[in-house]
Amino acid sequence: MSVFQSDDVEAIFTAYPDHVRDSLLSLRELVFETAGETQGVGQIEETLKWGEPSYLTSRPKSGSTIRIGWHDDKPDHCSVFFHCQTDLIATCRELYGQDFEFEGNRRLSYRADGPQPTEALKHCLALALTYHSRKRKS
Repeated sequence: MSVFQSDDVEAIFTAYPDHVRDSLLSLRELVFETAGETQGVGQIEETLKWGEPSYLTSRPKSGSTIRIGWHDDKPDHCSVFFHCQTDLIATCRELYGQDFEFEGNRRLSYRADGPQPTEALKHCLALALTYHSRKRKS
């Protein structure tokens, strides 16, 4: 498991309910794994934004911020949040509408107690981690 870059982030993971913590930790690892496998991503910064673990590309600034977390309104789900002014959720919904539940233009979620949709998640995460570099090219 990747070492936490911040005690505050680690405390958030420790505070998650037992029934979702392992799945959220797995999602966190998937962010780092995807970043390492995705060309042009570079260094990932782990921090808190809006009280949730957040991941952004700091060098180069190739991507859009990814937040992950758990919320009372979906108590059995892990959630991934993308910036609402991007087309990331629309793209993920179009590609993987059967793999996730979606909320508006910022959130996708999946059941924490089921199989993690790893390949779909990795693709959605890679799209976010390269969002700005892809948009500059188009």
